[in-house]
Amino acid sequence: MSPRALFLTMLVCLVFARPVAAQEAPKSERSLTLFMAGDSTMATQRLVPATPGRGWGQMLQPYFQDHVRVENLAWSGESSKSFRDKGRWNQLVDHLQPGDFVIIQFGHNDSKPDKDRHTEPFESFRENLERFVQEVREHKATPILATPIVRNVFNDDGKTLRDTHGDFVVATRNVAEEQKVPLVDLTKKTGELLEKLGPERSKRLFNNVEPGEFPQYPNGNKDATHLNAAGACRVCDLAVEEILAKVPELGKFVRKAPAARVPR
Repeated sequence: MSPRALFLTMLVCLVFARPVAAQEAPKSERSLTLFMAGDSTMATQRLVPATPGRGWGQMLQPYFQDHVRVENLAWSGESSKSFRDKGRWNQLVDHLQPGDFVIIQFGHNDSKPDKDRHTEPFESFRENLERFVQEVREHKATPILATPIVRNVFNDDGKTLRDTHGDFVVATRNVAEEQKVPLVDLTKKTGELLEKLGPERSKRLFNNVEPGEFPQYPNGNKDATHLNAAGACRVCDLAVEEILAKVPELGKFVRKAPAARVPR
């Protein structure tokens, strides 16, 4: 084979040997970003050194096709007030592009008594959500409101959960309805899941640690608010169920299970 023929053969092989990524986006689909704004139940928790805690937002990326990038800007300890006051919301908005999506989940810390985080459900909290929605829409992106996940605190009957978020959930649902914003109702979905599991089995989804399992918890840890890796994945399952049902324009980018291969 002549050098020219060898070169042409190698060139053809290189062109046609390009690997195809799993569920590669159709050529007509542009890249987009799914931003996340919220508190520690959503935020990315550290991986090194090893720790059991996870926010559900850090587990969400694998649920979406390759051209959807999940940008988790949630931060531990933040309320709808402090998230803006500390510049975290501006950081998000500055990177918004038309066609992007933003999931907004607050309520865990808005009831805290300190002045830096406290809001009133039907006053400042409601106003903060409405302002978030307006600013996302001004950038021609899609806001999605999410109610906070429940705390794993059961009533004395051992069957029903104690309501620890009160009117913050009601206010979120009201804003979603009035502003015609998709609602990912994680309060409802996580509440149903935990009550189905019961007080003992539901502990497996939260950051509960036995003594000696992790260096940072030498005496163990009991936590009814923050998730572990398994819990964060289960909340992602529930969030994606809600997205598929209520946000079809985003749901169409959720990865679908590959078709079963029939052995020959």
